[in-house]
Amino acid sequence: MAAQFIDRMAVEVDGDGDAVVCVHGLGGTTNVWTPLMPALARHKVVRIELPGAGRSQRAYAMAESAPDKGRLSIGAFADAVLRVCGTLGLRRAHFAGHSMGTIVCLHLAVREPSLVASLLLFGALPAPPEPAREGLRKRAALARSAGMFPIADSIVQSALSAHSRETQPVTVAVVRELLLAQDAEGYARHCEALAAAEPAPLEQVACPVLLVAGEEDAVAPVQTARAMSAKLAAAQLVTLPRCGHWMTFERATECQQAAREFLARVR
Repeated sequence: MAAQFIDRMAVEVDGDGDAVVCVHGLGGTTNVWTPLMPALARHKVVRIELPGAGRSQRAYAMAESAPDKGRLSIGAFADAVLRVCGTLGLRRAHFAGHSMGTIVCLHLAVREPSLVASLLLFGALPAPPEPAREGLRKRAALARSAGMFPIADSIVQSALSAHSRETQPVTVAVVRELLLAQDAEGYARHCEALAAAEPAPLEQVACPVLLVAGEEDAVAPVQTARAMSAKLAAAQLVTLPRCGHWMTFERATECQQAAREFLARVR
């Protein structure tokens, strides 16, 4: 593994072969993709920590020289991913996204169709519904006033399935730790970016798409994935029982199988 910083973003590169570029969601880091790595063993895997997240944190989001003086948006995240691809010389790649990262990947597929060979979307949503937008704005305010502890504990309760909370204490600990490790201001800016997100025109996404949905996902419900699948030109939907929003941790084996089979077909 080669870990490096590109334009103040933490980037990890593993392996050789066709590239898979991984984009985490709100509260995530490159470790969201660690459980999926066995399925990507024959690929060059590029895992990015978006501006303001994880190790990238304030180095980008608060930098005086950063674009827009630290304001973040889905468009800014897409631009950041493109800069990483350009630096690494990637001309075509598969893109994997989780949660907010799925929105970024969908916009990339529309903006740069020659770059995006396929999409693997976990916990996908086109954009937050209006009630969720207000909740995200309130969460940004909470992060700034109280830090990450109340947010981490709330998300563990709301975004993991009951089965995962009861039977997978390591998953609970990992998700909680991912959130607690976030910079509160960077996380707040991510909340605001997601709250302002606009959907990509799904009918313009021409590449093959894998949608993986948890049947108990309250953030990106199965019915949302079904509606997206109906609008996409070439989509496959896989649903996971007793699974919430953090499916790469909650159902690692099933996610590996879905990714491995999908990539074998679209290669």
